[in-house]
Amino acid sequence: MDFSHISVLFQECMDGLAIRPDGIYLDGTAGGAGHSAGIAARLESGRLFALDQDPDAVTTASARLAAFPNAKVIHENFRNIPAVLAREGVAGLDGVLLDLGVSSYQLDTAERGFSYLKDAPLDMRMSKEGPSAADLVASASETELARILWEYGEERFSRQIARAVVRAREKAPVATTLQLAELVKSALPAAARREKNPCKRSFQALRIAVNSELDALSAGIDGAFEALNPGGRLAVITFHSLEDRMVKQKFKALCQGCTCPPEFPVCVCGKTPRALLVTRKPILPSEEELAANRRSQSAKLRLLEKR
Repeated sequence: MDFSHISVLFQECMDGLAIRPDGIYLDGTAGGAGHSAGIAARLESGRLFALDQDPDAVTTASARLAAFPNAKVIHENFRNIPAVLAREGVAGLDGVLLDLGVSSYQLDTAERGFSYLKDAPLDMRMSKEGPSAADLVASASETELARILWEYGEERFSRQIARAVVRAREKAPVATTLQLAELVKSALPAAARREKNPCKRSFQALRIAVNSELDALSAGIDGAFEALNPGGRLAVITFHSLEDRMVKQKFKALCQGCTCPPEFPVCVCGKTPRALLVTRKPILPSEEELAANRRSQSAKLRLLEKR
């Protein structure tokens, strides 16, 4: 198994986390262990917990982090950070990193069913557990499929695609990635079919639904922030607007102080900011990184420091 994945915004993450040699850190999305190895290499007496819900990633990360005795790989979804820390007896963290991108390994390994460019079983499960994308496509109503495509993929032709899927499955199961890709394209107007990657939004939407990604992200941010020590930092890399919008809104709420109307002479709400933004705008990949790794083009890094 070759779990290849180029760590996006690597140096920016290392700098943004302000890693202390004696600190305790958590990488919630270990993947190919690129970011994890970078953190572990900067520790002396500190510790690193590297989480991933994908068993293939856990196997790879365990091998690649074997040289770092201060690193521990755990098969777990980052939405469960509080439970992980309770099991490990950890009272607080000095930094947390969440890289929300689908790994190159997951995209390039056809049998995982994430890609609309290769024929494979319609799977898309990051954890390899629970209902697959084929199960979702087979069981969801036309209305529910349209909602998923619209809300999670921002697909403007969601109703047409949902209708095409439901009609097709009445004749035979929609069981493979290319079957679904052809259905999506058949439901689109000619002009939309000529767009680059016309299936991207639909596949993104189903993947988010299958893995409950936005629910996991919300819980993950909340759990990670509460686990931070004062001065600890939370770094989140997003790859599409839905993720980034959620991160931006949650960070804004954590950094918001007084919410009294401006006409009040003094504050009566008593609210104070719980965090500070490290940078007001997201950090984007450099021109050099974009040239070296085209999959980094939509990446955005946001950083928060707990007060």
